[in-house]
This record gives sequence, C-alpha cells and structure tokens, in this order.
Amino acid sequence: MKKLLIICSILTFAFDSLNAQDTLKLNFQEAVQIGLRQNIDYKKLENQQEVLRIERLNAQMSHLPKVNLTNDNFRQIGQQFQQVEGELIVTNQVNNIVSGRLNATMPIFNGLRRINATQAGKLLEDAGSQALGRAKETVMFNVAQSYLQVLLDEQLYLIAEQNLINQQNQLEQIEGFVEAGLRTLSDLYNQQAEVARLETVALDAKIQWETDLWTLAEFLQLGPNAVPELEPVSLEKVYHELLTMPLDELYATAKMHRKDLKEQQLMESGNHKLLMAAKASYFPQLNAFFNYNTFFTTLDERTFSNQFFTIYPQRTVGFSLSLPIFNNFDNKATVARSKMQFYNQQLDKSALERKILQEVKLAYENYQASVKRGEATRIQLEAAREAQTAISERFRLGVSNFVDLAQANQQLVTAQSAAAQAKYTLYFQEIMLRFALGELDLDLSMDN
Repeated sequence: MKKLLIICSILTFAFDSLNAQDTLKLNFQEAVQIGLRQNIDYKKLENQQEVLRIERLNAQMSHLPKVNLTNDNFRQIGQQFQQVEGELIVTNQVNNIVSGRLNATMPIFNGLRRINATQAGKLLEDAGSQALGRAKETVMFNVAQSYLQVLLDEQLYLIAEQNLINQQNQLEQIEGFVEAGLRTLSDLYNQQAEVARLETVALDAKIQWETDLWTLAEFLQLGPNAVPELEPVSLEKVYHELLTMPLDELYATAKMHRKDLKEQQLMESGNHKLLMAAKASYFPQLNAFFNYNTFFTTLDERTFSNQFFTIYPQRTVGFSLSLPIFNNFDNKATVARSKMQFYNQQLDKSALERKILQEVKLAYENYQASVKRGEATRIQLEAAREAQTAISERFRLGVSNFVDLAQANQQLVTAQSAAAQAKYTLYFQEIMLRFALGELDLDLSMDN
C-alpha cells in the first residue's frame, strides 16, 4: 500500500508539473515552420547562401575595370629641391603637399580565369541552394520522426492506463468472488500484485511520453515553459503506390530528385571550373590601364586650383603584359590544391550515389515489411480480443484459473501496443521512403 501511494504521488506531481507549463497547440505543418525558423544548422546554411551569392556577384564584377581614387596629404620638413631656369636649387624649409591619383585597370586576357571563375560562382551558388533544400527536408524528416514518436508514446500511455483501469475493475470483481467463496485468496493477492505492476508500467509510459515531448520542444527551440500539444494525424491516409514501383524506377527517381546529389554534381562542376581558373596562371596576363596623377605644393606660389587641376596633372594610358616564368611554384601549388578539391568532390559524389541506392533499398524493404507487420498485428489484435473475452467469461464461471486470465490480459495489451506501433511505423516508413527519394515536402499526409 505504501508503494502504491508513492506511485500515485509521483503521477500526480508529473501531471501537475506538465499542466503548470504553457501549452502550445501545433499541427505538423506548424511544427515544421517553427523548426525551419529555429534550427541552427538550417540558419547557418541560409547565412552561407548569402556569402555564395556575394561571391557569385564578385566573380561577375571581375569583368569590369577596377577603379581606385587615392589622396595623400603630408608635410616635408628639410631639404627641398626646386628647378628654376635650368638650375637645381636646394633649400631647407617646410613643404605641404597634396596629391591625388586615379587608377583604372581593365583585364583583357588572363587565360579565361574570369570566365571560369564566373561560371564556378554560379554553379556553387546553385549547389548551395540545393543544400538548403535538402536541409529543409532533413528538418521536416526529423520533426516528423519526433512528432510521430510523441503521438505513439501518447497512445501507448493510454493503452497502459486503460489496462490499469480494467485490471482495477477486475480486482474489485475478484474481491467479490473471494467474499462469496468462489475464489481463493491467492487469486486476490495475484491480482493485487498485477495491479501494482501495471501502475509502474503506466508510470513508465507516461514518463517516456513526456520525455519525447520535451525532446520535440527542444528541437523546435520553444520557450523554457512551452510544451507542445500535438494534433493527431490520420493514420489511414497512407500512400501505397510507391510499393508498386520497381526498385530500378525508385533509384532513377531518387537520382532525379535528391537535392544533396544535385548539390554534389554542381559542386563537382564548380570545382572543375575553379581548377581551370587556377590553370590560367600559367598563361600570360594582358591588362589595359589608365592613370591620372596631380599634386599641389606650397613651394609653388600659384593657387591650389591652378596647380592641382591645370599645371601638374599627368595622364598615362597603356597596356601591361605579364609573362609567368618562375614564381617559386606558387602557381603549381594553387593548381594542385584546386585539383585535389576537384578529385575529392568526385569521390564525395560517388559515395553519395552508393549511399542513395542503399537508403532507397532499405526504406523500400522496410516499407514492405511495415505493411505486412500491420496486417499481422491487426489479426493478432482481433484474436487477442476474442481470447480475452472468452477466458474472462470462463474465469467468471470458475472454469479457467487466474494464470490463464493474466496471460490473456497481457496478450491483449501486447497486441494493442503492437497494433499502435505498426500503424505509426507504417506511416513513418512512407515518410522515410519519400525522404530517401528526395520527394519529401510540407504537403505530407499529416493532416487530421
């Protein structure tokens, strides 16, 4: 009795602590939207995508001239050199100088570096977009997994609670049978022990439910006092057309839709363009340039405007040709690094292709097994109900013993739990297969 009071107190405390929190009603779509807003990895990829966009713009702008304006203001103290009427006069005084320069450089030929870099920037930005899309699917998948687990935990807790109530009612009946002399005290004690055991089972089920509920709340980054209250899903709305498709067709679908594979393909192409851009350092570089220089000095008595804009301006226009002869293997090192990145990217793409085939096959086989498991548990549940009803009636009539009744009750509860798990597993296996195929979107059959 003392143990029973302790268990009841724990259940009451857990229930009160849960009610003390702020409940937040959520359906699956709302949970996904919160997950996308709060998930740290997804937000990091969004930030990285902005960097890729700027890098692509930077590569495009490299086709335009570079223009820089420079201004220097300084004072010279000491010997000053002046040329007056063919003579060089040296004086010791203070000279205040203001100078200005305008420089423009336009690349004409640089071994196709600019073209390859521009194409690489576009490919890498597109790869980032695909990575962001796959990250969104991953968030949806994780939310769906946690969401369905919480709903399953709730069902298992309700089954355990209902079984406890049924056995408490059975205990009252056995007490009446004992008073009437129809049952022995051993049956009463056995039933009391069974009720006490089921109380702990119900407690464990409730703790597991609350634990997974808090795990979902943590994944969604909810407030410290916010507890999600999840809307149920329609478990009957399951799509079985995927099971009719051959594996080869599913493989082709995955290769066509998997965003992470598209990301790897774009990364491979982008790294190849970067390799070609790095090899451009082996070729001559031809640039056009324009320089405009002027200055003002206090050694000249003429006005600032006259000196700066009329007397001293100089303009230089020309071409610059650079031929790489020997630069301490800097170019070779750059090309070697780019080549390594390109080869490694090819390895990553090949590994992902093999992984996709394995994921699709495993999800497909698990989906088929879940369908068969669902049919088997349905038959198991119907048989367990019939057996429990028959043995309960035989026990009431005094034909069956307590062991037969306890086994029938346990088999019924086991069948109920297995049926609930089979339904949620079947529902989740479809989500897993769609995730493996790259076709997971927000319009999942997660509605009521």
